[in-house]
Amino acid sequence: MEESSTQDHIELDEDTADLGTSPIPAAPYYQPDYFALEVEAIFRRSWLQIGHVCELPEPGSYIVREIEIADASILITRGRDDVIRAFHNVCTHRGTQLVSECEGSRSRFSCPYHRWTFADDGELLSAPDFERFYVDKADCALTPVAVDVCARLIFVNLDATPQESLAEFLGPLATELEELPSAQATTFSEYTYEIEANWKLTYDNFQENYHLRFIHPRSGAAAAGPQNPFGYPVNFGFHGTHRTQTIWSNPDARPLPFQGLAFVKGAELAMRDGFGDVTRAKQYYAIFPNLFLLGSPMTPFSQCVIPLSPTRSRGVIRLYWNGEDDCASRRFAREYAMATARDIHSEDRAVIEAGQRGLNSGALTHIHFQSQEILCRHLFQEVNRRVENWRAERDAAGRALL
Repeated sequence: MEESSTQDHIELDEDTADLGTSPIPAAPYYQPDYFALEVEAIFRRSWLQIGHVCELPEPGSYIVREIEIADASILITRGRDDVIRAFHNVCTHRGTQLVSECEGSRSRFSCPYHRWTFADDGELLSAPDFERFYVDKADCALTPVAVDVCARLIFVNLDATPQESLAEFLGPLATELEELPSAQATTFSEYTYEIEANWKLTYDNFQENYHLRFIHPRSGAAAAGPQNPFGYPVNFGFHGTHRTQTIWSNPDARPLPFQGLAFVKGAELAMRDGFGDVTRAKQYYAIFPNLFLLGSPMTPFSQCVIPLSPTRSRGVIRLYWNGEDDCASRRFAREYAMATARDIHSEDRAVIEAGQRGLNSGALTHIHFQSQEILCRHLFQEVNRRVENWRAERDAAGRALL
């Protein structure tokens, strides 16, 4: 009996049916007022992935991350007690940013303006002529930022009192993420890009395969085959604000000789590094609001899509590895994996920006998602739910002041 194509098996189930089928308003993909609400409702209140533990290899290590849309600079340290902490990169004297370097190692941080000096646990150690101030040192510690770790990925939350812990935010997915390659990784390759497109429009491109056969006919060949000619995912999952899908891979793919060599070497290294069974299905995690993780030993991939303005975003793509390049085979396999990621992304970029230009014109009042774009629909609805909740909170607070 001939097996039917994979896409025939993917239909609206009870979970996806609850998301509806109506068109989605277009304005939230370019409108400044809506973007400002997203910043307050989501990016100042959600857990945001901002780094990896391997960037803080020993006590005294630190990194600095800028969150431009929140006007926030975050200093993340590993203290002498081996605890990871996060602070606003702001001297508590008169607000001067403490650290200008992106990373380094030191146990103390001195403000360049008046030399107030802080320990890596945020305590104010000394300040010239401090006896002339009208405050205690204990009240002048660096302003903390909520920070936590899952799968060695560092998350921060800019809310002074987060509504939920990172474990509560991730829910049952936290256990699954701990099994990803990033949880064993000791280093990574990174590729950063900026794109003239709204963060949701950019993010959506990476959570649907509807465009695969049109934009990636060559690079996406391994994700399609006679059993699944359009390369559609095997299934979808919804986990609160987060989403998953299982990526189908063509078991009969015929790579070119050098591609086959990269695959073989990559598989050997993945197995040796403890990244798991390279033949297992690729599980894709969309962690709200802006993080992707691909649970594949061969392509231990993450991407953060960072909003910069209503119509501009930054993407940070990382491939995580265990151990440094200690042989030509390891270097070849890793370089090929990153080159492939960049090649695929380069095919997406122009069409994403063309979509943004079209939306910016105001020609459309709504956009349409089909069943294979169900993850895009889910993201919009979760974003809009939080925006509307924030708007209601703000309006209620305003009425209480009257």
